[in-house]
Amino acid sequence: MLPPIATIIENFGILDEGPDQIEYLIELGRALPPFPEALLTEDNRVHGCESQVWVESRMDTTQAPPRLNLRGTSDSTVTKGLIALVMALHDGKTPEEIADVDVFAVFREIGLGAHLTSKRSNGVRAMAERIHRDAARLRAA
Repeated sequence: MLPPIATIIENFGILDEGPDQIEYLIELGRALPPFPEALLTEDNRVHGCESQVWVESRMDTTQAPPRLNLRGTSDSTVTKGLIALVMALHDGKTPEEIADVDVFAVFREIGLGAHLTSKRSNGVRAMAERIHRDAARLRAA
């Protein structure tokens, strides 16, 4: 189970930048719940990532107001950690709250942005954009 985003940010704050942060990302990726094989579909695939990435977004209407529930996975351990971080920023939020999330502001805050390759940064951007689009689409449904 992923820790809350506030805990993740706090943990990044006590780590040395670079290898320690990457190791923590890998740990976060390992904490993601299993992603059902049946969801490894083209509809759930996030395009624009160097690695294979899948994200499932669904609206939980049992809560008021409804909130987005997310699941994701990748074939790369580091990318799985990035997914975990992106999920922690978005999961369980309303579509309106998701619209205000700035993934790269958090990455800068924790010192991670400087250590991402341009391809990984593009992948994170693609994941965040996908989640924002899904939230807007599910809100309108």
